[in-house]
This record gives sequence, C-alpha cells and structure tokens, in this order.
Amino acid sequence: MAGTPLIVLIAAPAVAVAGSLAGRGARLAEALNLAASIVAFIAAVGLVAVAATGAPRTWWADYILLDVTGAWVILCAAVVYLLASIYAVGYMRLLGEEERLPRFYALFAAFALTVFVGPLMNNAGLYWIAIELTTLVSTFLVAFERDAGSMEAAWKYIIVVSAGISVALLGTVILYWGGSLVLGPTYDLTWATLRGAAPKINPGILTLAFLLVLVGYGTKVGLAPMHTWLPDAHSESPAPVSAMLSGALLNTALLGIVRFLSIVDASETGALPRDAFIGLGLFSVLVGALFIVRQRGIKRLMAYSSVEHMGIMALGFGFGGPLGVAGALYHMLNHSLNKSLMFFGAGNAMRSYGTKRIGGIGDVMGRFPTQGGLWLAGAAAITGAPPFGLFLSELAILRAGFHGQYDWVVYAMAILLIVIFIGFLNHFRIMYYEGTDGGEYPTTVVSSLWCVAPMWLALLPLLIFGVWWPQGFTSYFALVSQALSGVQP
Repeated sequence: MAGTPLIVLIAAPAVAVAGSLAGRGARLAEALNLAASIVAFIAAVGLVAVAATGAPRTWWADYILLDVTGAWVILCAAVVYLLASIYAVGYMRLLGEEERLPRFYALFAAFALTVFVGPLMNNAGLYWIAIELTTLVSTFLVAFERDAGSMEAAWKYIIVVSAGISVALLGTVILYWGGSLVLGPTYDLTWATLRGAAPKINPGILTLAFLLVLVGYGTKVGLAPMHTWLPDAHSESPAPVSAMLSGALLNTALLGIVRFLSIVDASETGALPRDAFIGLGLFSVLVGALFIVRQRGIKRLMAYSSVEHMGIMALGFGFGGPLGVAGALYHMLNHSLNKSLMFFGAGNAMRSYGTKRIGGIGDVMGRFPTQGGLWLAGAAAITGAPPFGLFLSELAILRAGFHGQYDWVVYAMAILLIVIFIGFLNHFRIMYYEGTDGGEYPTTVVSSLWCVAPMWLALLPLLIFGVWWPQGFTSYFALVSQALSGVQP
C-alpha cells in the first residue's frame, strides 16, 4: 500500500502524455493534463505522509527510493505542476496555436514526469540520467513559440546545461572510482552505499568529486556564475513553462547537490565542500541583486529572482543544522508558490500590454485591479517582506548562519536582501504608478478565470505560511535534517 501513491504519481502524467499524443483535440489534451496535475498533487501529499512514517523505502531492486527529502521536493514540484496546469488552460489559448496544443500538453506532462522521477532515483548514475531527461524534454517547451528569441534561448539552454551536467557526470564517475578502492570494482551506486563508504574513501577524491558535482548540478540549479542559460530560458518560455522551470526543475537539481553534500559530510574532508557551496550561494544572491536592480525585462526580472532564491536555499543547506535545513525546505515550498504567482502575473501583463519591457507596462492597478493587486502582493512576498512565507524562511536561514561560523555571510546576505527589496519593488513602482514609454495603453486585458484563479491559489498559502509555520512542517523538517546527517528514524 505504501507504494500506491508512487505508482499514481508516475502514472498520472504518463497517461496524460499518451492521451495527448493519441487524441485529436486541444481541449482533450488540456483536460488530461489538468486531471493529471490534480491526481499527481494528491499522490505527492500521500508520498510525504508515507515518507514521514518511517525509514526510507526502496523498490525495484533498490533503484527506486522514497525518503523524506525526495518526497518534499516532489511535493513542491507537484504544487507548481497543478498551478501551472490551471494557468496553462487560459494562457495557451491566447497563443493561437490550437493545432500544436496537444503536443505542448504532452511535453508539459512529460516534463512533470521527469521532474517527479529525479528525486526517486536511488542511484547516483540514474539520478544523472533523470536530470538529463528533464533537459531534453524542457528544451522543446522553451522553444515552443518558435520565434527567434525562444529558439536562441533553447539552444543556449541545452548547450550550457548539458555541458554543466557533463561535469556532474565526471564527478559521479570519480566518486564511483573512489568507492571502488574501498568496496571493490563493482558495487551498487546507491546514496546509502556511498554514504556508508565515505569515511573510508580518500578525502581528496571525495572533495574533488563534490566540487565537480557542485559546478555541474549547480549549472542546472542556476547558481552563479553558471546561471547564464536561466534568464533567457525563463524569459522566452511560455509563462506556465517558466513557472515549472523556476519552481520545480531547479529544486530537483538542487537535491542532487544536497545528497552529495550528505555523502561528503560523512567523511573527514574538512570545510572546503561546504564552504564552496555557501560561497556559490552567496555569489548567486549577489548576482541576482545586481541584475535585479538594473533589469529592463519583466520575465528576466523574475528569472534573476530565481537565481537569488536558489542561492538563498544553497545558503540554508550550506549552513546546515536543523534550523538551516528547515529554513531551506520552507523556502523551497514558498518560492515554488511565489514564483508561480509572479510568472502568471508576468504572463498576464505581457499579453495585455504586448511587450516584455518593464517600461512598456503602466497603470497596472488601474487597468486590472484584481490581477494587479495579486501580482503586487506577490512582488512584496518574493522580496522576503512580511507577512509572507518567504520572510519566515529567510529569517530561519539567517539565524542558522549565526549558529555556525558564517556571521559575515549572514550580514552580507541581509544587506543584499535589502538591496533586492528596494530594486525589485522599484520596478513595480514604475509599472503601477508611472506611464508607459510615452505611448498609449493597449486595449486588451487578460481576464480569464483560468489565468487569475491560480494566482489566488498561490498567494493564499503564502500569506498563511507567513503568519503560521505549521508544527507538522517542523517535525517533518527535523526528519529531513536527521536523514541528511545520517540518522535514521
């Protein structure tokens, strides 16, 4: 019975893929994808409940793993998949691509499927394959609109990310070689096996392997300076795809670094691996801040915000301890909700004003007050302002840094967060309280319920989680912290 939610989670998007390809109509494809997202979300909640009840479970000759860390990443991905699928019904109809919509929804469900599969891989090599599959599927989604910008972004995405995760593959191979010196020429490349062997593996080999993995998977996560694909891919993709890239895919890639860090922590490699992780996290926040302040494109603004927030999560996991892990996991959920809201609002604005430029958008609140209010609330939330969920998660991560030896990192992070708050909201001041670049406002307003309802569904939990940190989350995060430190429940 414990495996039932897992089977449902995988089967739902798989059926949507097959049905969309076999069907003849766009309405059938969007209905199948929407139904799959609802079923997948329910299954993901079930997986979290199952994972919290005991030790990690494995299936299929130990190739499939369900543990508390992976289950949480899947839940965050399922939340975004559900919200983005609702939004896609309204948004994709605006593109005038009815004949191609079945193909879009087949790819969209396949993308969700690959994101779900990654955290379930109990083999470091298979996990790498799963991450590569996410790249192959999502590349076609990035290029879906088939204009010059989206095609260029797709090529840049697949080249940069594939090069990056090739480095991760090299790190995995080196780690396997280091393990072979201890366990023999052949052994199971499971996370538990690697962690158990880590104390006996040469520390230099472990450190080298982790640094390669950090750079490799860090490219997919969007950590600076390996983030160069992210602004283009996020800004040129259809808005539902941008939400999935930012709120689901990046978390799945980050999980790989966290799992490898757990392996390294079991050995005596010194502080270099964790310091490198923290360093890239802080540098990502810095790069995000600098580009957010000077940004001119609305979706690129959201993309650099993703660079910032992945850096914040890296800092949380890098600081470690129960508080750092809890802050990072809470931030992961809140960021998934918040960034979905922001890309939905950006998609509505772009379609209403016919431009991606911040300077070409004006009087947002006057033209569509409901959507404008939701988007503005999301903008305040994404900067970490109270009373929204990201405020609590960022505060927890800052506190975790003080518990270690990283006081200066905490101060630097706090200063950068203030800069981001001012810079990000200044762009919204322009769009809400200043006119467009001297031109007249267009007459089209995106007002479909499909495009507004998911904004409400994302904002309300953000507000609730900003004033109430559920005790159940605290208990669950403690289990994740124990698992990452090698303590089994």
